[in-house]
Order: sequence, then C-alpha cells, then structure tokens
Amino acid sequence: MRARRSGTCTAALTGTLGALALTVAACGPSTAHDDAEPARHTPVQVADAPALLPVPQGKGSRTPDDFNGDGHRDLVLNDLVKAQAHADDPGIGIVYGGERGLTPGARQLLSPERQAAPTKGQRPAVFDAEATCDLDGDGFTDLVVSTDPPFDGQGRPPVPLQILFGSPKGLAGKAVKLVIPDRARVGNDWPDQPVCGDFDGDDAQDLVVHASGGQLSFLHGPFSRKGTPRTAGAPIQSPGNVPTGPAADVDGDGYDDLVVRTAQGRGGSAVVLGGPAGPTRTGVALPSGIDVALGTFGKGRRALDAAIGTMGETSLRYDLPTAAVRATLDSPGSALDAADFDGDGLSELLSSGSRLRVFHGRTAGLATAGMITVEPPARGTTRVVSTGDFDGDGRADLVVRTYVGETKDTVAVYPGAEKGLVSAEPSVTFSSSEFLAR
Repeated sequence: MRARRSGTCTAALTGTLGALALTVAACGPSTAHDDAEPARHTPVQVADAPALLPVPQGKGSRTPDDFNGDGHRDLVLNDLVKAQAHADDPGIGIVYGGERGLTPGARQLLSPERQAAPTKGQRPAVFDAEATCDLDGDGFTDLVVSTDPPFDGQGRPPVPLQILFGSPKGLAGKAVKLVIPDRARVGNDWPDQPVCGDFDGDDAQDLVVHASGGQLSFLHGPFSRKGTPRTAGAPIQSPGNVPTGPAADVDGDGYDDLVVRTAQGRGGSAVVLGGPAGPTRTGVALPSGIDVALGTFGKGRRALDAAIGTMGETSLRYDLPTAAVRATLDSPGSALDAADFDGDGLSELLSSGSRLRVFHGRTAGLATAGMITVEPPARGTTRVVSTGDFDGDGRADLVVRTYVGETKDTVAVYPGAEKGLVSAEPSVTFSSSEFLAR
C-alpha cells in the first residue's frame, strides 16, 4: 500500500489567492528546512489542550467533508503526534467545524482498536484516512480508510479499505469493509488508492480503486451500509494504475473526471474522462512529473487546467482535456495544490519543494510575477494539510502542519479573504497532541 501525504489534501479545484501578504510554509511529502530543529524524543505535553466539546449534531448537508452534517466543513488529520517517540500510531484525528471555522475542542480520535473492522479476529495496526465523500447519499460525509489486514502473500490479497459512515454525531460508528466483487478485480495487487467522484453522472458518489495491469476497479454508488456498491462490472482499461484525486468535472459535461498516473512518485499521467459508463475515456496525456493539481488558473477558458510539478519546473496545460495552450513556470513543484483564497473564481497554485510558493491566478494564466514565498508558522517540517472553506465565507482557507520529531507539532489555519490570505496570524492554532488528552 502507498504512503500518502499528510492529511486528506482535498484541495478546492477552482480558486484564487489575490494579494497574499502572508508567508506560510513549505509543504511536501518529506520537506524539511535546513535549519529545522533536531527530532526530540521527550513525551508529548497535552496540558494546554482545550476542553473536549461535544460534536455538534446536524441534519445533513452537501458541504464537503461534513461528517456530522451541520453545514460546516471538518478537518481530517493523519500522522498524529505520538505520546512518545516510536510509539504506535494513535489513529486519525477529526476536528469538527462551526460557524467561525474549526473548533479544536470538538475533536474525535478514530483508532483501529475502537473503530476498525477486524479480519480473522485481528484488528489492523494501520488506520489512515484516504478519501472523503457521501457514499450512501444520506447527507453525511463518509471516510474511506486504509488498513493492513493479515495476508500470507499467496494469491489475491484481501481488500484493505474500510468505510466509516458519517451521522448526526459524526464518525461515531464502527467501520465496515469495502466490498469489491471478484468480477471487478484483476491480478493480485492490493486494491487501494481510492478516489471518490460521480463518474457516471447519476448524482451518486462512486469509487475508483487500483487494480493491476493498466486496469481500475469502478464501483458504482450509492453504497450500502455494509460497504457494498450498487453495481460493479469488470475492471476498466486505463492509461495507468494509480488513480489520483480529488476528482473534478474537467470539461464541464456533468461527469467527474480524474487523473491517472503510471506510477507512484515521478511518472507520466493522463486525464481520464467520465461518462455514462464511468471513467472509461482517456483524454489528454500529461508530462512526466512528481505531482499534478487541477484548477482554473486562467479566466475565460472553457475547462479546468493542470499543473504538473517536477524538481526543476512546473508544466502547465490550459483548457483541458485538449490542452490547447501550454506554458511553464520556472519553479519546482514536488507537491502541488490549488485553491481559491479570495473567492474570485480563479485558482492560485501552491507549489511545494524546499519552500511553499503561491502563484496568483490571473486572466492570462499563471506567472512568476507576484509570486509569494510562504514561511512556516513554526520551526520544523511543514506540510499543507488541506485547502477548503472552513468558515463558510465562500473562500478557501489554508491549513498547514509544522512538526519536530514525533511528539511536537503545530496546526495553523489561515483564513481566505477578499485580498487573499491577508493576516500574518492564523485564525486557529492547535497541536494534534490534543487528540491524546483524556
């Protein structure tokens, strides 16, 4: 199974940044500053954690990542601070949102001991958030997690994915195993890499999952509370084995599309287009790179655009799926995100390497002029966790996490505004160590 970026980076696919007066952080799979403090192995301190608050109860909504259905976006955190160095991973952290944004006191720790479904009587040790969407269509976002079920290496491995269903109380129940019918599988690869989207245009969320041999498993939603898709046919042919989210309707035809990569890490990719039969049509091939982000980087174009990052530069393909216009940014992009921080309908590109750089969306497209370099809110290794509208003002906010070793971190939320991220101070800060507080 793959190693994922910290958190569920469900970046907004359209957006802008405007005049960004803030400097925020280096993000990326393993980005560290040269002057970062050495890893510390002292036990984590949770004395300053805010008092635990009840999870607000909702009635269902169409807000993304809204597990309790109250209309406010929630935050998912993987790789939480540990009680002490080299301790077991405590699980997945959920911070619930409110009228003013994220509320660190309204938090929930999802652990394999309490929430995971066992396999052959054995609870998994791995419990990582992979994808979020409303799989059963009840107005409460659900969470797809990856686990490590026992496997002796012989034959076809078990399905490692499980679903935690949202409810008025949030992710309060037990996980169920995702069911992938035998007819939808091929080969002996682990069926992972889930991507949510409405790929067949029936207003129900589907899942695309890695199969093998240049094929993908397409699971039609809605899903039952037992983890079973409505239907699932034979695996579909694909230009690669690595489906990549978040999905988006790239060409505006009412069907979600996705990027499929040939391999993890550096490699080629292609846009795969949805339709009545699902994601079966290969669109434009994209250049080889480390990461891909979709967004509306230039106004007046007919479709979404793509940014493909490498260690030396970032390639741009405008007006997908035909990619009629091509350009290049003289900036590395080992990890990319896109979001609309000022609400003008244009996307800003967040490009990570040794630093996080923000490129303004503009009518003519992205350019290095006006680029902002973002510094971390604390010393250490900093990653982008999420870019989404947590305070409900119609603009994306930026969530970053800075950590030192395994027992110390800071999560900071910077709100979007009419002129971009205009505040040098985050609106919310907390540590994921708070999930260990009792």
